[in-house]
Amino acid sequence: MSSVEVHQHIVSLLLKPNPIILDIGCNDGTDTQKFLELCPQPELYCFEPDPRAIARFKKKLGPSLSRVKLFEIAISDRNGTIDFHPSNADGDARDWDLSGSIRRPKNHLTEYEWVRFDHPVSVETRRLDDWCSEAKLDEVDFIWMDVQGAEADVIAGGARTLSKTRFIYTEYSDRELYEGQLTLQAILNLLPSFEVAAHYPRAVEGDVLLKNKRA
Repeated sequence: MSSVEVHQHIVSLLLKPNPIILDIGCNDGTDTQKFLELCPQPELYCFEPDPRAIARFKKKLGPSLSRVKLFEIAISDRNGTIDFHPSNADGDARDWDLSGSIRRPKNHLTEYEWVRFDHPVSVETRRLDDWCSEAKLDEVDFIWMDVQGAEADVIAGGARTLSKTRFIYTEYSDRELYEGQLTLQAILNLLPSFEVAAHYPRAVEGDVLLKNKRA
């Protein structure tokens, strides 16, 4: 499936014009923009801790920025602050911010030698359950989770929210690109009410759409 087809497929499963969507690790808003185009009236909450990506997000969405709520934080297993490891590169890939994570890079350093990680910076972080409680969200239709190896942190801080979430889209890698990164099976072990609804393999990692059997 192409990127557009993936988004179309997900939206078709939500079966409502105004789904509640959490875009965790929204980066420059590319995926956010697709959901705005495909859903008539989405309730979209976006989370991103990298200042460079945040600036691009605001520029890319332009007038559409008023249709979403952007939170300049990382979603993790704690409230407070955490070290974020921003990614970068040289040459044509300068300002490469797509690999930044709250997890330290591990095999990423050898799998993608052209990506470097700058000195960590402190960013604000929130537990998903606490944030949803404050936002008064009792249930979530869909979570797009692109957190570069920090899936365990999001899950640890969001058990209550995830139990009331219908679908989750997430990346995974069985090669531990970041320290402590979960394999797909380990993700499923932490989310026993979820099953794989669609699998989108890639060369090294993969993406999956998970469906909550109880929601």
